[in-house]
Formats: sequence, structure tokens, C-alpha cells
Amino acid sequence: MATPHHLPRGFTLLELMVVMALLAVVVGMATLSLRDSNAARLDEEAARLSALLEGARARSRAMGVEVDWQPQPNAPGFRFLGLPEAVHLPDRWLDPDTRAEVIGAPQLVLGPEPVIGAQRVVISLGERRVVLATDGLGPFQPVGDAGGTAP
Repeated sequence: MATPHHLPRGFTLLELMVVMALLAVVVGMATLSLRDSNAARLDEEAARLSALLEGARARSRAMGVEVDWQPQPNAPGFRFLGLPEAVHLPDRWLDPDTRAEVIGAPQLVLGPEPVIGAQRVVISLGERRVVLATDGLGPFQPVGDAGGTAP
């Protein structure tokens, strides 16, 4: 039986195998690039909290007042203590299931001193955890999961 355009018999099968191999590679790469939705939301929460903490730290230094950050263990939020009433910073997580715990203290001390001491906070969403930490001089940054090492 002749193949179309007088191609060798195995050529169409070879073409099909190459296309299937390419398809498998593309599907495999797409699967690897998909992230767990909790991980993506937790990364967003970590970046947001880091920015909020650094903003409050800058205000604390500029105003010369002590500012603390405290997670609310029984509510989906947190609070900044010490800022004047006129300063309104967010007090809720983007995802209400997000929780936080300051390691070794009830709250983070954000200033007004330029060096605030090493501090860590673990934020979690579902089974995922991220640690934000500062060495006291640098900004709060993600340092890994709850088992990660301090900067």
C-alpha cells in the first residue's frame, strides 16, 4: 500500500513519534511551571508583609516613636501599635486563612532605633510556611520555610 506523495512507509510513523515526543516535552514543562495556589498566595502575602513592615519601620524612625507589629492569633489579621491615629496601615491579610507567629516574642519591634535586633516571623497558609527575618539592620526578607535558618 502506497503512502501519500510516495513517501517511505515509516516516514509518517516517524513524524507522529516526533510530534508525540515534542508534545510530551511541552506538557511536562507546563506541568513543572504550574505552582501550588497556596504557595503563590503565601509568596504574595510574604512580599506584602515585608513591604508593610519596612514602611512602618521607616515611619517609626521618621516620627521618633516606637512601633510594634502584632499578629492576631484568633482573627484573620494583625495590627501596628504605636502609630498615630492619622496613620492607617492595612490590618488584614489578603487571604483570610493566612496566619502569623512571631518567633521568640509576642510582637515585632520596628523602631525607632536604626538597628532593631534580629527578629523572625513565620507566616502560614494551609500547610505552607515562609519565614520573614531581619538581622536588625537589613529589611525583613523571606529566608525559607519554618525550618530555615536566620540571616
